[in-house]
This record gives sequence, C-alpha cells and structure tokens, in this order.
Amino acid sequence: MSSELIINSTQNGCRIALLREKRLTEFHYEDDAVKFNVGDIYLGTVKKVVQGLNAAFIDIGYEKDAFLHYLDLGPQVESLNKFVRFGLANKNISPRFNGFRMEPDIDKLGKMTQVLSRNKPVLVQIVKEPISTKGPRLSCELSLAGRYLILVPFSTAINVSKKISRGDERKRLLRLISSIRPENFGVIIRTVAEGKEVAELDRDLRNLVSIWEEGIKSLRNAKSGDKIIGEMGKASSILRDVLNESFDNIIIDDKILYQEVKTYIQGIAPDKEKIVKFHNNNVKIFEHYGIEKQLKASFGRSVTVEGGGYLIIEHTEALHVIDVNSGNKSNIESNQEDTALRVNIEACKEIARQLRLRDMGGIIVIDFIDMKKRENKGKLYDQMKAEMSGDRSKFTILPLSKFGLMQITRQRVRPELNITTGENCPTCNGTGKISASVLVADEVEKTVEYLLGKQNEKNLTVVLHPYLYAYFKTGTTSRRMKWFFKYFKWVKILEDSSLALTEYHFINSAGEEVKMEI
Repeated sequence: MSSELIINSTQNGCRIALLREKRLTEFHYEDDAVKFNVGDIYLGTVKKVVQGLNAAFIDIGYEKDAFLHYLDLGPQVESLNKFVRFGLANKNISPRFNGFRMEPDIDKLGKMTQVLSRNKPVLVQIVKEPISTKGPRLSCELSLAGRYLILVPFSTAINVSKKISRGDERKRLLRLISSIRPENFGVIIRTVAEGKEVAELDRDLRNLVSIWEEGIKSLRNAKSGDKIIGEMGKASSILRDVLNESFDNIIIDDKILYQEVKTYIQGIAPDKEKIVKFHNNNVKIFEHYGIEKQLKASFGRSVTVEGGGYLIIEHTEALHVIDVNSGNKSNIESNQEDTALRVNIEACKEIARQLRLRDMGGIIVIDFIDMKKRENKGKLYDQMKAEMSGDRSKFTILPLSKFGLMQITRQRVRPELNITTGENCPTCNGTGKISASVLVADEVEKTVEYLLGKQNEKNLTVVLHPYLYAYFKTGTTSRRMKWFFKYFKWVKILEDSSLALTEYHFINSAGEEVKMEI
C-alpha cells in the first residue's frame, strides 16, 4: 500500500495530509500559536490539592489549571521531585543521575496530600491536550518518544511492544537494549524496532538522552510555566510514528519546512531522503493532489459509503453517534440480510477512516443496519477489528449488542478535528439577498483594466473559482490573451476550488492581495 505525506505551509502553521493509495486517511493542522501539545514537559506549580478527587490542579501557564491524578504520578515521583528541587536550588545535578540517590517508590494506594502540597514546583508532562472547557491532563511519569524507542527517566524497566509477538525477536531486543541502556533510565521498545540492528537502536537512544540532557540544563533558570522539553513539530512526529517502507513521497510547499523535514529524515532514515520533495507548481499543493475536495467530502454530517449507503455522524459532549443507512443503491443482493451485511461491511471501512481522519475519541456508538443471523454479526465484528488494526490510538471494540449497536472507545488526547463543510450561498453570502452574480466576470474585467491600465501593475495574479478560471482561459483567443494584446502585460490565472463561485482575489508582484471596490 503506497503512502504519501502532503504538507501545506500556511500563515499560522501547516496542514498535514496522509494519503493511502491517494485516499485521505489522516489530516492534522499545526497552529504555531497553540501551546501545550501532547508530550511537552513543563515546570508547573501546585495550585490546589483536592482530597476527594485524590488529585491536584497544576498551573503550567494555561488559562485553566491542568489536572494531575494520583495514579498519574508514577512510582518514582519522589525521586523526580527531589531532582527538581535540587535543580531549582542550583545544586550540581547530573542529567545522567550520577551520584543522585533515588527515593523509594510511592504507595499505589496512597493519597495526593502525601506527595504534593500547595505552591510546590513539579515537573509534569502533557498526556491530553485542553479539550472543550477542560485544561490539559498531566502525568509525572516522564517519557521521550523516539523513532524506535521511548526513554523513561527515573526507571530501570525495559518493556517490549505487545505487537512484537515473536518470542525470539523479543528476547533479542531485550538483550540488545540491556547492553546499551543508560543507568537510571528505562526503555520501551516500539513496534517499528522489530528487526532493527543495534547501531540504529543505539543512535536513537543517544539522541533521546541528549534531548533529556539539554532540557535539564534549562531547569536551573526555569520559572513556573516554562517549557523544559518540547515535543517535535507535528509533521516530524507523524513521520517518526508512521514512516515505513510503503512511503513513496513526502511533498512540501515551503522551502524552510522542506529543509527541516529533509534534515530530520536524514537523521532517522537516510535511505528515505530521496522521497522528500519540494512542490514547485503554480497550482496549490492541496489542489494539485485533490485533498481540498476530499476534505469537503469527508467532514460533513453525511458521508457517502463506497458501493452505496451513507453515514450520518453526530457529535455530542459525551459521545459520538454514527448511523449506517443503506441508501437507494444497495439492492444488488437477493435478500435484505445479505444487503444489510454488505452495506455494514463497507461502512466499517469508512467508519475506521473517519475515526482517524477526524481524530474522534471517547465513546463512539454505531447503529448498524439490523441483521438477524449470528454469524453475520460475528463477521461484522471481525471486520471492524481488522479495519481498525492500523489505528495508532488505543481503542476497544465491543460486539454488537441486542439492539444492534456497536460500542467503541478510542483514546482521546487532543480536541476532535472538525472542518466546516457548509458554505454560504455564493450569490448572497448568507444574507438571502441575491445580487447580479452574472456580472462577476465583468467585475474581474474592470479590476484588470484599472490595475493594468491606470495603476500600471506588473506580474499580476488572479485567483478564481474553477468555473471562472475556465471562462478566462479557454480558447485560442481567450480573455487572458485579449488582456495581453491590449495592455502588453501577462496576467497569471490560478484556480482554487475552495473559493465561492463569485469570489476572486488579485495578487500583486509583492505577493500581497490587492483590495478593490468596483
């Protein structure tokens, strides 16, 4: 299965699309203004300890205090607190814990008041981003994720991913990591480490240790709310987690980001450097690869299922509800039971895709088309498990209930992604009043006449809806060619399907939009 990662740089961050066989399966938006990403490590201050919840609220600089439960402290939290205390007091501490005496593990059934008190500094890691009215969820079990390994300070355990099932491979990896693991650091071996040589694993481990050391150096001068260690950018973290032999292309439309990703690929997978490419085309990158259309088609309330049928997806505060419908094109089979099974099986593929695409988490309830045969219900359950087997988030699937409902829980660590697919009427802009939309071409003509004839603009670009784009470019003596013969200046025309029919933009030679009132 071929995979492509398409990265579109925007003014405030970047949009990241993961394509499998040219079909959009994951979409992420990285906003430069957003802080508090999963994996970031902050120096916080205890604001309140709540005995009834056995938890504490921590100030890490977010508008709402973050939540830290006792079960998320980790057994070695006393050692962590001691280490932080020494670091803030400017005592000579070693990031490798040389000469540092570890404290005993805390009681699993203990109380938060025994560990933390008000105004006490604490080093915490974000495990769930702010969602809705809630602040971030925190943990004191710090970890740094790499390509093949996860480094766990204040630990000595070595664990292997459960997805590595071969006994001989598990023993080999345990033996290798035991020989290179630094003292007082635990290691979790990721699934992608299967079959890798010790040199690759050692390079990844050294990189993680150096990131830890750089972060701890900043601890001495840190203040409450400071980020001590930051998770890498979303584009790099996706590459770290999903890059494999099936990747054909990583295409980026920003030169700075292109160099960053290329450098990162050189570090983690030098043999894949050639697949990183720069998009040098007049057509926008998401337009060129058909992603804009897929986004509009995939994020609506109603989603079409291949082969007939459709889904209705509703989101509430407590859970997500998906209703499977057969539609009027699902009558190929000879009886109702077979039709229901076929539509339900096809719906499984789209539902698994939608969960990843929208990053839906929490409780998901699916109302499949009713089936009577027990074996068909079993086939549907097995199909759903198979379709979700490639999901990177933790999930649990329950068999169909007596009411024909399937329940899924999926790990939610960041807000659900939602894209507005409804658009205002292009002729009235949602006002309900229609203007003379047939005059839009004349408005473009008048603007061109003013900018080229009176304002003497050069290197002018006009961005149009595809219908207008075709209108001005079609034919040997197209409208654009007539402009050239009249003004002896060439106007570049670009199409953008995300624009409304009557919407257009003029861009000058400096790359700035020219605002005109005709």
